[in-house]
Amino acid sequence: MQTNLADFIKHTADGRTADSILRKCVHCGFCTATCPTYQLLGDELDGPRGRIYLIKEALEGRAVTGKTRRHLDRCLTCRSCETTCPSGVHYSRLLDIGRHVVEARAPRALPERLLRGALRSLLPHPGRFAPLLRFGQLLRPLMPAALRRRVPKRQSPGHWPAPRHDRRMLCLAGCVQSSIAPNINAAAARVLDRLGISLVSTTASGCCGAVSLHLAARDEALDFMRRNIDAWWPQLEQGTEAVITGASACTATIKEYAELLADDPLYAEKAARVSALAKDLSEVVAGENLAALGEDTVLSRRVAFHSPCTLQHGQSIRGTVESILEARGHRLTRVADAHLCCGSAGTYSILQRKLSRRLRDNKLTMLQADKPELIASANIGCLVELQSAAQVPVVHWIELLDE
Repeated sequence: MQTNLADFIKHTADGRTADSILRKCVHCGFCTATCPTYQLLGDELDGPRGRIYLIKEALEGRAVTGKTRRHLDRCLTCRSCETTCPSGVHYSRLLDIGRHVVEARAPRALPERLLRGALRSLLPHPGRFAPLLRFGQLLRPLMPAALRRRVPKRQSPGHWPAPRHDRRMLCLAGCVQSSIAPNINAAAARVLDRLGISLVSTTASGCCGAVSLHLAARDEALDFMRRNIDAWWPQLEQGTEAVITGASACTATIKEYAELLADDPLYAEKAARVSALAKDLSEVVAGENLAALGEDTVLSRRVAFHSPCTLQHGQSIRGTVESILEARGHRLTRVADAHLCCGSAGTYSILQRKLSRRLRDNKLTMLQADKPELIASANIGCLVELQSAAQVPVVHWIELLDE
C-alpha cells in the first residue's frame, strides 16, 4: 500500500511505525473472513481492511469524522486478522496509533468522554473498583435475575503458599481480576508450588496498561507500564525466572512492553527485559512435569475450552491449555469457530453492548453445543462475560488443576 503521511505525523516514531505497517498491506481481504464484526455487520469499514483505509486517510491528513471513530470503536482488537494475514500486518499496533490520532482530531461528545474517563478512573484501580464491586455483591440478592448474573459472587482466594523454592516467578496482581476472582492467581500459586515454583505477587504492581491503551489514553497506559517495571525490577535483579499473570490479556500486553516503550530512554532496556521474561501461565505449566500434581487430584470433566483472543491471536498460543487439560484426564468437547471473539474485549462489552451480546451468544452456542459440564477459559474478561449467560459453570483452567 502506497502512503503519503501528513507532516504532523510523518517524522514521528508513530508515523514511521504506521508507515511500515501500512506498506505491508496488500489489500488481499483474507482478514475479513475471520473478523467478528465484519461477519456480523457485513460492512467493509467494519473489517480490518476498511479500518486500515480509514486510519491511512487520517494519517494522511484527510478529514476525520464521527463515522471514522465509530468504525474504529467497533473493532474488538481481537487480532484474529493478524493470525490470518499472509503479509504479517501488525494491525493492532496500527489501530492503537490510529485511535490516538482520531481521538485528538475528532473530539467526542461530553457523555462519551465522561463514560470513558470513568472507566479509566475505575477499572485499573483495585482500591476504587473493589468497594463498588462489594457494594454490588451485597445488593445482588435483591437484583433482577438478568442484572444479578452480571455481578459475580464474592470469591475467597484461599491459601497462597509462602515462597519456599529456589525457582521463583513474579505475578502481576492485576486490576479487576484481583477483585472479581482473586482465586485465579492464588490457584496458580498453589499449582506452581506443587510443581516446585514459588509465585510471588507484588502489591505495588497493578493494571498492565491495556485498559488505558485501548481507550486511546496512551500516555496513561505507558505510566502504568513504567510503574509495573519499577515494582518488579528489584525482584528481576535477584534472578526471578519469569513474569506471569492469570489473565492472558495482561500477559499479551506485557509481552509488548518492549515495543511500546522502545522510544523511552529511561525504560526501553528494562521494558525489553520484562517482555523477554513475560510468559503465559499455560507456557509455564506445559513445561513442567504434571505428574508432580499427583494422580488423586484428577476429577475428569467434559470441558469446553474457550481460547481467549489474547491467547490464540495476541500470543499465538494454541492447543497448549487443551493439551494440559487432556493430560490431567479431562475430556475436551468440540467447539466450532473457536477463533472468534466472545465479545468481552476489555471495555467493549460496556461501550458496544449490542454487538458484544451478539458475539457472546454466538460463542456460547458453539461452546455449549457438545454438552460440556463446564466451560474453561484463560482471561477474566471472557470469564465474566460468558458467566453472565452460560448454562454451565465457567472457570479459569488453572482452577481445574487446583481442584
